[in-house]
Amino acid sequence: METPTHGATDPSDPTMGRRDLLKRWLQWAAAAGTALILYPLIRFSGHRIPPKPRLVEVPAPLPLSGVHTGHDFLLFATPEGEGATAVSRICTHLGCRINYQEDKQYIECPCHHSRFTPDGKRIAGPAEKNLPQYKVAVKKDGEGRVTAYVVHL
Repeated sequence: METPTHGATDPSDPTMGRRDLLKRWLQWAAAAGTALILYPLIRFSGHRIPPKPRLVEVPAPLPLSGVHTGHDFLLFATPEGEGATAVSRICTHLGCRINYQEDKQYIECPCHHSRFTPDGKRIAGPAEKNLPQYKVAVKKDGEGRVTAYVVHL
């Protein structure tokens, strides 16, 4: 003769089904609550604050060539001096520092000879992308003369 043990699974016992159902609902509720708490934390962990733009002020007038070579950019002023464009000095091919060839009127990478126009458009070479352009603000004095160019890196 077998003695009934407490907690044994007996299909005819109606209380065991209710207990199992309640246990499963509590497990699902705990899992859902954990997910609701952890989801924002996991999303926030991948959040990166964008760096503040770095402002570089280049005093006017530029050299006679109309080109200023900075560490991170090349600044080209229009002949009138009213506007300016700035492009990155980092080649889009492998990251070499590029230079402006004044006699040839283009930008060239010394490593693999990728060439770009002064506004950063790719002309030739292994580089497949144009150079990134930077925003340039022109500072003027009270009489309307250009005093400086501010490059937003």
